[in-house]
Amino acid sequence: MSISIEIIAAVLFALALVHTFAAGYVERLSHRFPRHAGLLHLLGEVEVVFGLWAIVLVLAIALVSGGAQALQYAESRQYTEPLFVFVIMVVAASRPTLQAVMAVLDAAVRVMPLRAGLARAWLGLALVPLIGSLITEPAAMTIAALVLAPRIFHSGVPERAKYTALGVLFVNVSIGGTLTSFAAPPVLMVAAPWNWSSAFVLATFGWKAALAVVFNATLATWLLRRHLHDGPAATSPEPPSPVPLPVVLIHLAFLAGVVLLAHHPVAFLGLFLLFLGYVQAYQRHQSPLILKQALLVGFFLAGVVVLGGMQQWWLQPIVSQTPPRALFFGAAALTALTDNAALTYLGSLIVGISDEAKYSLVAGAVAGGGLTVIANAPNPAGVSLLKSGFAGGAVSAGQLLVGALWPTAVALAAFALL
Repeated sequence: MSISIEIIAAVLFALALVHTFAAGYVERLSHRFPRHAGLLHLLGEVEVVFGLWAIVLVLAIALVSGGAQALQYAESRQYTEPLFVFVIMVVAASRPTLQAVMAVLDAAVRVMPLRAGLARAWLGLALVPLIGSLITEPAAMTIAALVLAPRIFHSGVPERAKYTALGVLFVNVSIGGTLTSFAAPPVLMVAAPWNWSSAFVLATFGWKAALAVVFNATLATWLLRRHLHDGPAATSPEPPSPVPLPVVLIHLAFLAGVVLLAHHPVAFLGLFLLFLGYVQAYQRHQSPLILKQALLVGFFLAGVVVLGGMQQWWLQPIVSQTPPRALFFGAAALTALTDNAALTYLGSLIVGISDEAKYSLVAGAVAGGGLTVIANAPNPAGVSLLKSGFAGGAVSAGQLLVGALWPTAVALAAFALL
C-alpha cells in the first residue's frame, strides 16, 4: 500500500476512535431529532462504528488505487476471530447452555459464606472470567453478561455503580483468560511464535491474573453491596421450564466443539450450521438466539481487523523501540486505542525481542484490555448484551474508561510486583 493510503487509514482509524467515544451522544441526538432518528440510532450503535469506517477505508483505497486493490486488501485480512466471536456468542447464550451455567453457579452460591445476591455477583465477576481460560474469553464474556445483566445492569442501580461493574468485568475477562495459552487473543497471537505452552502461561501470567481477578471482583462486590438483593433478579421474566439433561449435554458438546475448532473457521461454521438445525428441531427447549447482537459484534470486530491492518507502520516502531519497563505501561495505554491482540501480534514480528520485553508487552496488553470497547475482542459482546441497562440504552466510552481505571491499576500492579 502507498504512503498516502496508510495516512488515510490512520486518519480514519482516529475518526473511528472519536466516533466510539461520541456514540452515546449520537444516540441521544436520535431522540432530539426524530425525523432522522433511524440514521442517528444506527450511527450511535458502538458495534457499528468500526465496521462503518472500515467500509469508508475500502472505498478510499478503491478511489486512490482502484477497485481491484481495495478488494485484494479486504480479502487479505484474517476474519477468523470475528467469525468465532459471532458463533461462540450465539452458542454460549443459548437457553440450555445458560441453564447449565446457572445450575453450577447456584450450587456454588449455596456453599458460599455470603448472602445470595453478593455471591451471585461475585461469581459472575470472578469465576466466570476465570473459566474463560477454558471456554475462551468471548464465551466467558457472553455468559457473564447474561448472568449479571438482571442483577446489576438495570435501572435500579446507579450509573456510576454500573460502570464500575462493567469496568471490572471487562478487565477480569481480559486477564482471566491468561491461565492457558489459547483463550486470550493477545496470548494466542504470540504463543506459537514464542513457544509459550499453557503451563508456561499459567506460571508466568495466570496465577497473578487470578489473584487480581479475585481482588477486583471482591472489591466491586463490596462497593455494589447495597444494590445486590437476594430475591429474584430485578429484570428476570418468569423462569422458563427446565431443559432436559440430554439437550443440555448436546448444547455443551456444541460449545466444546466450537472452542476446540476455534482456529478453523470452515469447521466451526459447519458445526454452527448443524447447531442451528438442532435448535430448530427442538425449538420448544430454546429461547430466541441472539443472532442480531452477535452479528453486530462480528461486524465491529471485522472493522477492527480491516482498519487495524493498516496501522502497523506507526505501531510497530513504537513497540520495537520502547524499553521493557516503559513498554509495559505503554502497551496498556496503546491497548485502549487498538485491539490488544493486534498489538501483541506486531510484537511477535519483531526479531530478537528480549524475554523481558515479551513479558512487558503481553502483560500490559492484557491488563489494559478493559479500558475501551475496542481494547479486547470480547468487549463489544459485553456492550451489546448490557447496553440496554444503561441510561439512553448506550454505553459511554468515557465513563467505561473511568470505571475500568482502578481494576486496570490492580492488574498492572499484579503483573509488575508479583
